[in-house]
Order: sequence, then C-alpha cells, then structure tokens
Amino acid sequence: MSLTEKDVRHIAHLARIALPDAELPAVAAKLARIVGFVDQLQAADTTGVAPMAHPLDERQRLRADVVTEADQRALLQQNAAAVDQGLYLVPRVIE
Repeated sequence: MSLTEKDVRHIAHLARIALPDAELPAVAAKLARIVGFVDQLQAADTTGVAPMAHPLDERQRLRADVVTEADQRALLQQNAAAVDQGLYLVPRVIE
C-alpha cells in the first residue's frame, strides 16, 4: 500500500504533528514500509493459535494476600477539615 502526501498530511494533522512539506516524501516512504510490514504480518496463518498475554507460557507469581500494615484511618483523619463515617468531606465543586 502506498501512501500519498495527502494521506501523510492527514495523518500528521490527526496526530497534531507539524510536518514541513520538505519532509513529506521521506515520511510517506517510512509509513509505507510500516504499513507493508503490517500487511505481511496479517498474511500469516494464525488459525488454531490461542491468544497469549505473554510470549512465555508461565504463571504469574503472586504474593500472599496478607495485611502488612495496621489500620491508621483515625490517626490520619485527625487533621482533616471534615470527616463523616470514615470518609473525607470536601466542598462541592460541580453543581
């Protein structure tokens, strides 16, 4: 797939990138190579291949779900301007 300079200008506008006219041909060529590579990847047969979250088939090591710190809510809320039932009260900013 070849990209025209008009396509590159449109892409640059969408990306909010200032692109000088002198650089348009070079950028168009680079983008065309990228799109060609993506087309090449899409041509690969992936039927029967399960999607993976990671290239290595390993399990995530998880830490034990244990409490490591004491509850300090009352101590931390002592300096708050307004507290109700353990929640910080703030002034309404959107009506």
